[in-house]
Amino acid sequence: MAIRNVLYNNQNYSISYEISNQDMSESIVFLHGWGSNKEIMKQAFGNEFENYKHIYIDLPGFGSSSINTPITTQDYADIIGVFLDSLHVKPLIIAGHSYGGKVAALLNPKNLILLSSAGIVVPKAFKIKMKIKIFKMFKNIVPKCMYKLFASDDVKGMSQTMYEIFKSVVDEDYRSVFAQVTSNTFIFWGKEDSATPLSSGVQISQIIKGSKFYPLEGDHFFFIKNAKFISKSINEQL
Repeated sequence: MAIRNVLYNNQNYSISYEISNQDMSESIVFLHGWGSNKEIMKQAFGNEFENYKHIYIDLPGFGSSSINTPITTQDYADIIGVFLDSLHVKPLIIAGHSYGGKVAALLNPKNLILLSSAGIVVPKAFKIKMKIKIFKMFKNIVPKCMYKLFASDDVKGMSQTMYEIFKSVVDEDYRSVFAQVTSNTFIFWGKEDSATPLSSGVQISQIIKGSKFYPLEGDHFFFIKNAKFISKSINEQL
């Protein structure tokens, strides 16, 4: 693991990353999902994509990467762009899981791999809607230290800064972003995914022109057991 400091909007970000297969000329970047880190991507793909240099990155605020104040998804993409520029790397492929898929789509690389990407807003269950309504009713009288009682499982254990980011990005509708993607796009999805349902993958595949869609067995982390198939599918087409 290495740490690289980058400057973005007059803020310093310490980005934790790891590079493997360093002798390869072409690179693939892996971006993890919300609440995760680069280790899960390395666990899945560390032995795949053997013809590419692997770059595993902790997004700011996750893993060992720092964060200072709340930022947007576009900021995340811009920070990763600045980071890659600092390495003098222009990746041939960027793969993003869940929230990392939104960041990857904004980067619009030559080749894009979306793994159960976030970005399609799914109607919330009644229980969740009521929880949000109750929180909004009492948010001005509930101490900040108690916000985690109302928080999603995605942010429990995280800082107030990350909670603020989560609130601003969780319901982002990325249909317009996906419509502007010009990357050669490969979409892989878990058939039993309950976090980003299969129907979201179908919609994204219909929005991104010329994309290829692969529904696979598994849940939101389906790619761990399907990494070999994913790698083989990409290698055969690039």
